[in-house]
Amino acid sequence: MATVAPLLIAGHWRPAAEGTDSFRAVDPSTAQAIGDAFPRSGAAEVEQALAAASAAAPMLAALAPERIAAFLEGYADALEADAEALVALAHAETGLPAATRLRGNELPRTCNQLRQAASAACSASWTRPVIDTGAGLRSCHAPLGKPVLVFGPNNFPFAFNAVSGGDFAAAIAARNPVIAKAHPGHPGTSQRLAEHAQRAADAAGLPAGTVQLLYDMPAPLGRALAGDTRLGAIAFTGSRSAGLALKQAADAAGIPFFGELSSLNPVFLLPGALAERGEALAEAFSASCLLGSGQFCTNPGLVLVPRGAAGDAFVAAVAGRFADTAPQLLLSPAVLATLQHAIGALRQAGARLLCGGTPGSVGITHAPTLFEVDAEAFLAAPARFQGEAFGPSSLLLRVSDVAQMQAVAATLEGQLTGTLYRAGDGSDDAAWQAVASVLRPRVGRLICDRMPTGVAISPAQQHGGPYPASTQPGFTAVGLPAAILRFSALQAYDNVPDALLPPELRDRNPGGLPRWIDQRWTTDDIGAQP
Repeated sequence: MATVAPLLIAGHWRPAAEGTDSFRAVDPSTAQAIGDAFPRSGAAEVEQALAAASAAAPMLAALAPERIAAFLEGYADALEADAEALVALAHAETGLPAATRLRGNELPRTCNQLRQAASAACSASWTRPVIDTGAGLRSCHAPLGKPVLVFGPNNFPFAFNAVSGGDFAAAIAARNPVIAKAHPGHPGTSQRLAEHAQRAADAAGLPAGTVQLLYDMPAPLGRALAGDTRLGAIAFTGSRSAGLALKQAADAAGIPFFGELSSLNPVFLLPGALAERGEALAEAFSASCLLGSGQFCTNPGLVLVPRGAAGDAFVAAVAGRFADTAPQLLLSPAVLATLQHAIGALRQAGARLLCGGTPGSVGITHAPTLFEVDAEAFLAAPARFQGEAFGPSSLLLRVSDVAQMQAVAATLEGQLTGTLYRAGDGSDDAAWQAVASVLRPRVGRLICDRMPTGVAISPAQQHGGPYPASTQPGFTAVGLPAAILRFSALQAYDNVPDALLPPELRDRNPGGLPRWIDQRWTTDDIGAQP
């Protein structure tokens, strides 16, 4: 019988309650259970985590930013030192490539995020101080004074993990405790990450309950937790159905819910671009769609292809590449089941299957799948063709002209990204502007001449967008310090004496923090000569 892993609650690893239901991770390459068993928490353990996080919140909010930075830096150092074991564990649980994906890309990105969060915590740039000396008003962003609940997804075991990813780093940088709800697809990886996090928290002198880990819980208990008013905010990355159920509970309790739910990331191939470099576009799209078995939130799931000889050649080239690619490894049985359901829905809607459409015969795999549909059919029932097919699958939408591209763009749900390819000689520029004017309000990130897969860790990034890409289009889940604002409260001080103000709002500004004072940005002290 497999050993049942402990839970991290109130700064200590505790055994699960007697008789607790448990589960094990699954190796996607064999579809067999592996490793220790992990507990599905009950109401008592959830209550313990909530109580500990609530007690830690005011203590954490009062800490010097340098202590938070020391934790985040120490945590990043620990992950780098343990890279070999972490990568091996994540590879076994997810099937993601160890060298190229996990070790070469995702773990370094995770450590970079943690260090950027440390820098943002120290600089206090996320507080955005605003001062009106004439009115005696001063305001800035500050910690919530309550814990943040983070739900991690299945496709990024490090960079979006509930106990190490961008949401975690942003919430901690704002000096809020985190209750991490791990994804059951990689519980062992989450446990090892949390072990490093707790040791780093102890070394930095953070209060018990700053970091807590729950592996899984029954869905009704998850909804009850999401509606607990002791929470300050919730971050969720995952399926639309699960996210909306949690959002409903959070909304009823008035808890800000920051969800990333689904996206097709449409790609528009303008006529000149297709005529100029159709073969290169077919190669770029195929590589993007099949990268990581298509299991990215920015996977290009809808491509608008002009009718005609150039468009036909593009479709044939992509179909050939898809058909020549072996069935691809998926993260879990749940991902396979969801992909098959989405493929079935496209078939029922009337999309033509060009290749693929079936699971593989070994492990948890699926053949790369390509559909085609005419714009007239799409425009007659656009909602039927906009379900996300999470995996190596995409829908090619054949259009007659730029006006039809605009008509399609006008029917699209909110998306994380939207891409337009234009000709190098400028002949598509008027069409680019015409389509972009319709597409722009429907996407978080508008892209020119590159596929959407991949999200740069940049202060200028917007990884979010209109619903259902995310539930809060004014915020981003990637990019610091902007991502920190989700887990902050805007607080104003009216006629409060200088000595009683937060450091960011006092007359003196020894750290040189940029502040908006009397309608201008400045790093000066108040009262200093201009």
